[in-house]
Amino acid sequence: MKDTDTATADTSPPERHSFRLNGRSVVLDRRVHAVRADLADLSLSGVIFSAHYARAVEMTCVLAGAMVLETDRPGARAATQLLRGESFHALDVTTEWAWGFCGHDGYVGYVRREALDARETPTHQITALSAPVFETADIKSRIIDYWPIGAQFPGVAEDGFIACAEGHVHARHAAPLGALGGDWVAAAERHIGQPYVWGGRGYDGIDCSGLVQTALSRCGISVPRDTDLQRESIGQPLAEGDTLRRGDFVFFPGHVGIMADEAHLLHANGHWMATVIEPLADVIARLEPTYAQPVLARRRIAT
Repeated sequence: MKDTDTATADTSPPERHSFRLNGRSVVLDRRVHAVRADLADLSLSGVIFSAHYARAVEMTCVLAGAMVLETDRPGARAATQLLRGESFHALDVTTEWAWGFCGHDGYVGYVRREALDARETPTHQITALSAPVFETADIKSRIIDYWPIGAQFPGVAEDGFIACAEGHVHARHAAPLGALGGDWVAAAERHIGQPYVWGGRGYDGIDCSGLVQTALSRCGISVPRDTDLQRESIGQPLAEGDTLRRGDFVFFPGHVGIMADEAHLLHANGHWMATVIEPLADVIARLEPTYAQPVLARRRIAT
């Protein structure tokens, strides 16, 4: 018990504390470091100074897909995309928006609040390019939604279906979360014909680095979101005289593709506005009038 009778009041002014960061200033890539003018991720408190820090709250994307935007203003450009069941670590939440970073790659942006709900623990992943969610365990029942390949959800096997909170996914359209393949070319080929959408990762469209990221993720390999970051981190660079082979990655200015074989590139691209396989020589020829060095890097993951 505190002794108030003998306590002596301290009338001296309170001690003032200052905050100081020592060493070189740090330039952070704000694509993958959650920093705003008014707020920063608490994990960065020893790296940068911010007026306020916040501890991230993990949430789950509950829509089939949701764009992660660069700002919360009308007409904001897409940065990336969350798929059903993927996590988002929210640092600032309003009635309309959540600002934070994606759980699978740390990419920062704004997501519509309606797309997020409490944290889930998924058990299954969609393997079809687009899987219908049926109202009951019957392929003739009403279709509630369509979930894209890579979407995750908690469910229980039931009469040839996976029962979940929203309905029923056919067992041929999903697999247990741990059932990973090892062929990222085959995984990427599932997207052939899908429209090219900037920032897309498979929900109604996909872009070049999204194709690479999601194809590798289905083989248990995590890589960054954007082409420049992928160019520095995927596998090892090929020597000048090495012949390309199936599964290699070729990087161009602002673009990336996967070799389907030694001569053909599989890529989501804005020229065809789709995911296609075409001769690598044709891609290089299109770029040569604009770029002195059409191919920036060639990389291979050892298998």
